[in-house]
Amino acid sequence: MQYDVAIVGGSFAGLSAALQIARGKRKVVVVDAGLPRNRFAAHSHGFLTRDGSVPGDMLDEARRQLLAYPTAQFRQGLVESVEGSADDFSLRLRDGDTLSARRLVLAGGVSDTLPDIPGLADEWGRRVIHCPYCHGYEFGDGPFGVLATEPEAVVKAQLVADWGLVHLFLNDSMTPDADQVAKLRARGVKIVAGRVESVASLEDRLSIRIAGAADASVAALFVSPRTALSSELPHQLGCSLSQGPMGAFIAVDERKVTSVPGVFAAGDIARPMPTVALAVADGAMAGAAAHQSLVFA
Repeated sequence: MQYDVAIVGGSFAGLSAALQIARGKRKVVVVDAGLPRNRFAAHSHGFLTRDGSVPGDMLDEARRQLLAYPTAQFRQGLVESVEGSADDFSLRLRDGDTLSARRLVLAGGVSDTLPDIPGLADEWGRRVIHCPYCHGYEFGDGPFGVLATEPEAVVKAQLVADWGLVHLFLNDSMTPDADQVAKLRARGVKIVAGRVESVASLEDRLSIRIAGAADASVAALFVSPRTALSSELPHQLGCSLSQGPMGAFIAVDERKVTSVPGVFAAGDIARPMPTVALAVADGAMAGAAAHQSLVFA
């Protein structure tokens, strides 16, 4: 069976794209490996009407609503390769099945790599977090930690100071210049020198062990992980990439069109700033644009 649109990735961006296509009465299939990026988080915040919801529950409801449309299908699985061009794409799944489609939407997201600090990964999505808008409010007035992994940590520490007292852990990764130090102090940020040796979970805090210094205690620690595209499909297709502060992402225009005719991309795989709300918006645009490309081909 040939589909009008095949969507690789069935989290928030992919399901949102599929909904637009199904409502346009076109045949759409979503293929998903079942590993959404925010599976480590207990709750999702900042998405209007669903603030505080469990991410898995949101996705279950999204799939239920999508599959109420007769032209929509959902496949559990992993797309290992794709070939072809607009109007004739062929997708091979790990289980050996092959799907064909006239258009593709890449919505498979990215994978995160955290700094190699003992205890850090154990708290990822709990008290080790990346986005103050997504999770900062739930930790009251802090105190908060920001782990320096790149120069932008200075800016992030100044931002997080709106949520509470901030410790910027330099972790031997950077040395703020005089202007940066002045800006940090103006925001009340405490600069903590020394390498972070480990992170340990306490009852309601994280204990940060620092080489040659006393341990610090924070309610939550903000970390910016390195990101990588979750599959090789963009490379196989030849999609142009852009470089963000934490990793590469697929370059798209305002309609989520990639550099490859017939291929669209949405969500974390195609933007440097990840949130559920933005992924849903990106997916809606990509789905509508893919549908319209069939109409006006």
